[in-house]
Amino acid sequence: MKKLVQIENVGQTFDTKLGTFTALRDINLEIAQGEFVSLIGHSGCGKSTLLNLIAGLTLPTSGAMICDGREIAGPGPDRAVVFQNHSLLPWLTCFDNIYLAVESVFGKKEGKAKLKQRTHDALELVHLAHAETKFPNEISGGMKQRVGIARALAMSPKILLMDEPFGALDALTRAGLQDELMRITAESGATTVMVTHDVDEAVLLSDRVVMLTNGPAATIGEILEVKLPRPRNRLELAEVPEFAHARAAILDFLYRKQLKKAA
Repeated sequence: MKKLVQIENVGQTFDTKLGTFTALRDINLEIAQGEFVSLIGHSGCGKSTLLNLIAGLTLPTSGAMICDGREIAGPGPDRAVVFQNHSLLPWLTCFDNIYLAVESVFGKKEGKAKLKQRTHDALELVHLAHAETKFPNEISGGMKQRVGIARALAMSPKILLMDEPFGALDALTRAGLQDELMRITAESGATTVMVTHDVDEAVLLSDRVVMLTNGPAATIGEILEVKLPRPRNRLELAEVPEFAHARAAILDFLYRKQLKKAA
């Protein structure tokens, strides 16, 4: 598969009142087109920092960040971000929240009819066409996150970047959205990088799980290839030995290797 993202010897430091803080060091990672990669690790290990670097929201102190053969020099429509907070504009309907993003990316080269069709298609993809005229305060938290995902995908990004998008939701809503995300990424073919604290979520959704060492000066400790066929069914996976093995490998890294080092 085509290498879409290349991260080469990346380090990230921040200037603070107490001096220089090293968040990440020696990060080397390649992400293939169409791949789903999860970033996992303890709090403060730099998961979100790494995601922000891929998004271009921050620039690395050292090393190189490449997306589709070009250096990442800042944010761009080829990399769409979904945060834990849906960030919908409360005075706009679900349709208009998505249309605003579509217009910003395609408005100079496409007519209004095409822009509206893109917006409708995005709502259909997340099964929310019936809610297009509703405002954010009229829909549930799970629906808001689906609108956020639709808004991101409506921009036709090369990479979908997700920073704990389901972290604030209850367990049942979270499970439903995980299943939706598997369906959406399968249908759209989107390359996806997601930050998560949830081990089961990482195994269920991912092709690979990137495990980061404890911060500060965190780096990649291990990378686990999840050898589970797609499409995946959460109920069936509970009986599959490979699911249990993958889950155990991540837990071993997080709670034996990393906590032992921190102790």
